[in-house]
Amino acid sequence: GLPPLGMSVNLSIVQLTRGDLFSELPQMLEHYHLPGSRLTLELTESLVMANPEQSIETLNRLSSLGVSIAVDDFGTGYSSLAYLKRLPIDKLKIDKTFVRDLGTDPEDTAITHSIIALAQALDISVIAEGVENETQQSLLRALGCQEAQGFLYAKPLSAGACTVQLRTMLGLTKDPSLT
Repeated sequence: GLPPLGMSVNLSIVQLTRGDLFSELPQMLEHYHLPGSRLTLELTESLVMANPEQSIETLNRLSSLGVSIAVDDFGTGYSSLAYLKRLPIDKLKIDKTFVRDLGTDPEDTAITHSIIALAQALDISVIAEGVENETQQSLLRALGCQEAQGFLYAKPLSAGACTVQLRTMLGLTKDPSLT
């Protein structure tokens, strides 16, 4: 009863390197009736950079299935800008260590602003992780970051509680806390 939603899945190094993910993924998408365009595969920056040439090849193959690719924890590893421009990346996720002290630590603000500017220049979406208060949210918006995740929006939920919250947020049911 929900409209089409996107889903993000974290990949491990084993899943990325074992070689059968590319052949299994179309079957999984079909089994769960999920169009590839609604799936984002997330890989940590350090995982991508551990073997960048193999990552480029594997991610290009996965991207050809229509899925989005996100680099998680961006800014904490050793990304090479030369590889960054060659990878089929759709999203960069700013690590929560830079978001935590936004507004109080000028270096974190500068790093966050730089990541957002880099992503925008490369036509890559940017998502901030670990947003816990409205000050962080406001600063991120002012810096040009339009997507965020964190406890400000929701704490971890069970599948049932998540469905209830989504239905409420989308106006499909009344807020259960008001009844």
